[in-house]
Amino acid sequence: MTEYRTWTVWDAGIRWFHWINVLCVLGLAGLGLAILNSKTLGVGTEGKILLKTVHVWIGYVFALNLAWRLLQAFTGGPHARWRAILPGGSGYLAEVGRYVAALRSGQPRQYLGHNPLGRLSVSFILLLLVAQAITGLVLAGTDLFYPPLGSWIAGQVAAPGIDPATLVPYAPQMYDEEAWQAMRAFREPFITVHYYGFYTLLAMVLLHIIAVVLTELREGGGLVSAMITGRKVLDQAPSDLDSAAEERGRD
Repeated sequence: MTEYRTWTVWDAGIRWFHWINVLCVLGLAGLGLAILNSKTLGVGTEGKILLKTVHVWIGYVFALNLAWRLLQAFTGGPHARWRAILPGGSGYLAEVGRYVAALRSGQPRQYLGHNPLGRLSVSFILLLLVAQAITGLVLAGTDLFYPPLGSWIAGQVAAPGIDPATLVPYAPQMYDEEAWQAMRAFREPFITVHYYGFYTLLAMVLLHIIAVVLTELREGGGLVSAMITGRKVLDQAPSDLDSAAEERGRD
């Protein structure tokens, strides 16, 4: 008879981050697609400004939530820290080999935290999230003169005699033409990274969902419900149990 044991894995902070991040990414993706296709959708200038404004405010929530998660990587529980997220370290490649071999044998290994390939995926997603947050904050300043760079950019592009505090988006008569073109050149690489990062992130989210479903079917453990309850139910000793115990010993 199979014996199951319940293990506490994800603390409340990690679970809150995950679901707030899901909502933010969905909202930002939907608004981003609407902004990119505003001409096709027949959205005028005022509508586009409104879409960008809502996009930026959701972006602030997204960035603050992400900052909280990065802080948790230093101060959170053993499964929230960098050691449990980043691929690499002593024995990582060997563990990948054991994990893949176990999958092929039909007897998959179970983990309290992320499995070795999951760590690779989560690390890449976190990198994409950070890139989107940084470039998004820059573009909030260049497009709408919003913090953290909005005041500085407004001071750079305001035409002579125009108070930078009064600048509004899409009002070229208020801008110094030469400074405005220089600002557009400055923001170009940020737009490129944000644009391609957006589509890469969407692809990674889709792959993440597929991987979670497949892992749940192959390995069990309540992977999906664990991000709600914080607990996994496993029928074997977790392969990363020693690592988790060692991390707790550091605290």
